[in-house]
Amino acid sequence: TVAEPGEISPRRAFAMGLMVFSSVGISFGGLVVRSMEVADAWQINFHRSIAFTAAIALVMLWRYRSATAMHVRRIGRPGLIGGALLAAAGIAFMQAMTNTTIANTLFTLSAIPFFTAAFAWLFLREPLSRSTLVTMLAAATGIAVMMADGIGTGSFYGNGMALVTALCFSGYAIIVRKYRSIDMLPTLMVSGVIVIALAALVRWNDLALPLHDLLLCFFLGAVMSGICNALFIIASRHLAAAELTLFMLLEFALGPIWVWIFINEIPTRWTIVGGGAAILAVVLRALSELRRESRETKMGPIAS
Repeated sequence: TVAEPGEISPRRAFAMGLMVFSSVGISFGGLVVRSMEVADAWQINFHRSIAFTAAIALVMLWRYRSATAMHVRRIGRPGLIGGALLAAAGIAFMQAMTNTTIANTLFTLSAIPFFTAAFAWLFLREPLSRSTLVTMLAAATGIAVMMADGIGTGSFYGNGMALVTALCFSGYAIIVRKYRSIDMLPTLMVSGVIVIALAALVRWNDLALPLHDLLLCFFLGAVMSGICNALFIIASRHLAAAELTLFMLLEFALGPIWVWIFINEIPTRWTIVGGGAAILAVVLRALSELRRESRETKMGPIAS
């Protein structure tokens, strides 16, 4: 059946449910990292990536079956570049999580939509609207406030790594967008293999972890990163980009709350101010985009 105007189809409603579930699930990632007893960033990345790569490999075997190797080869050089960018984002993300507050890390990542829009304008020649430019400046101001605060609190390195994470992930998003005709799922496995190799090279003689930390790493990689990202990919087929942005903000907004509640990691006043400005900019831009799409849907195509 076809939904009436303004009515949410069952498939869209289901997709929204998946986005809420996956975003809320991923938001506990910071709490899981803070619950590690002895593992450092490289050790976490090594074991997490093993679980993540194994989970993605199982998904690929289930999806492609005997054609798995062919789909891996099809990603070509763009897929390898995308996998490298995603690997860099993963490494920088864990450096950020272990060298600054969860709030600083996730609030900085909330600006990913704007970095992606800027890269799309620069490399894909996609136009930037005035409203997007204004909200990009607002988000950049919020991030600058957190970076400046990091100098005084000794977390400038961690804040910088959060910024590197956002930039690398946005670069990966541009690769996927430009080569949308290619199934880029194998790039997730490529990124995992790269992280495993680099972490093993850096900490080759010190990768052993107690069972507690090892289980948390596997849970972080296989369940939180693997399953939740798979749900995100499924949901993204049925929702507008602005809707995806709003649901993704659940992760960035809830993550600092969990560590605040459970382990009393309280963000600084300027972190809240800067992070709040960045998230507010994303919310307002997404809501504006949704209103625009709603008006265009109600008006229908305009004859030229």
